[in-house]
Amino acid sequence: MAEISQPESFDALYQRACERKGSEQALKALLGQPKSEKQLRQLGDDRYLAEFSKKVFQSGFVWRVVENKWPAFEELFFGFDIDKILLMPDEMLERKAADPAIIRNYKKVRSIRDNALMIDTIRREHGGVGEFLANWSGEDIIGLWAYLKKHGERLGGNTGPYALRAMGKDTFLLSRDVEAWFRQRKLIDGGLTSKRSLDTIQQVFNQLQQQSGRSLQQLSQIIAFSTGDNHIV
Repeated sequence: MAEISQPESFDALYQRACERKGSEQALKALLGQPKSEKQLRQLGDDRYLAEFSKKVFQSGFVWRVVENKWPAFEELFFGFDIDKILLMPDEMLERKAADPAIIRNYKKVRSIRDNALMIDTIRREHGGVGEFLANWSGEDIIGLWAYLKKHGERLGGNTGPYALRAMGKDTFLLSRDVEAWFRQRKLIDGGLTSKRSLDTIQQVFNQLQQQSGRSLQQLSQIIAFSTGDNHIV
């Protein structure tokens, strides 16, 4: 693949984000930090399934409502214990999907068991989701997104990436502001999630990371804060 010309130096990008947010101190206060590889490995597979499931239910829905109902999800689905969920028959899933304590959507409820199957495969092949994520190179985050879309259920689009971000895996996000930055610089001109666009986006993030030493998460945030509507926080 031909190397992409650097569209903008990290220093210029960072300076503009600082100016738009009022100061470097203000920008720093807005930047998040992904978990370390050690922290990813320490998180149990049940917590990864819980986060995948939460993001599936939040997709196309009011996030606050899902958060408020989440304790009921934890109770109904055995704390997202992988082995217990794998033993759930369809009839039990149907009963739980009808429970008013949670969001009653059978297809999304069924995805909990489907994604438990994916996690079961990962833990048998890699020792656990934490180990799997810790070992996945940040230089191919789009490959990790593709894995989740192919092997998981309802984890395509933004759902998988947002779940990874919530789990602490270092990833960029294709928010509207990030997309706008790429389009303004004519780095992408077709569909945002086409192979060509995703390859270009990954390569640019890799170049910015090599230049700055920053995490993909922070680079994604800095790009977003440097463009689009500006809100001083």
